[in-house]
Amino acid sequence: MENQQVGDPLTAVAEDPGMLAQGLDWLIAGGPVVAILIGMSVVAVAILGLKLWQFRAAGLWDRDTARRGLALYRTGKASRAAELLRASPNPAARVVLLAMRGKARRDLDEGKVREEVVRCGLDMLEMLRAYMRPLEVIATLAPLLGLFGTVLGMIEAFQQLEQAGNRINPAILSGGIWEALLTTAVGLAVAIPTVAVVNWLERMIDRTAHEMDNLVTQVFTADLTAAPQTEESHAGSAYRTPVAGAAE
Repeated sequence: MENQQVGDPLTAVAEDPGMLAQGLDWLIAGGPVVAILIGMSVVAVAILGLKLWQFRAAGLWDRDTARRGLALYRTGKASRAAELLRASPNPAARVVLLAMRGKARRDLDEGKVREEVVRCGLDMLEMLRAYMRPLEVIATLAPLLGLFGTVLGMIEAFQQLEQAGNRINPAILSGGIWEALLTTAVGLAVAIPTVAVVNWLERMIDRTAHEMDNLVTQVFTADLTAAPQTEESHAGSAYRTPVAGAAE
């Protein structure tokens, strides 16, 4: 009985063509501008799905593998670090592994190794930035197209008002105004989430770029947080207990 009560509203909504008819009325009222905006929204959703699939395939949410591999490398466990990094598709892990291999080659200068690692990293980032430009164009053009449709609608509304002459009907003007404002509303509805998505995707790429640069630099530098070996040895000798019978 409860399942039937819950399912009845959903069935009524599915069978009621009111929402579909209202959407078609808005599409007709908005004209070609609304149709273009709807097409742009479909393209934006498709690009978002593609970028999410790309980011997941690249393992951008896996930030621990590269750091653990670098930690193993700095403790002298280069083979285990290479094995761990080789299994990760994350760009940071890939460039760290490349830097480790380049540093292990004695026939290559460190400067050339760094240049090659930077080149490979920039190439990976460029692949991550693919299809970002269309999203930016949609986010920029959507509100402008909506405003353009509003201007055209207002012009048409005042033309109808002028043709009415002395028989002015307020419904003509109000109807034309809401139809004109409809395009602005649709344009903003498309632009606002697209701008949010673009900024989120760019933030993900920027974090990945920073992570790549940070970890690769640590491959070629020393860990300054670790105490030097000489200091440890001197500190250890300071706390040693003198052996009985030792020469004074």
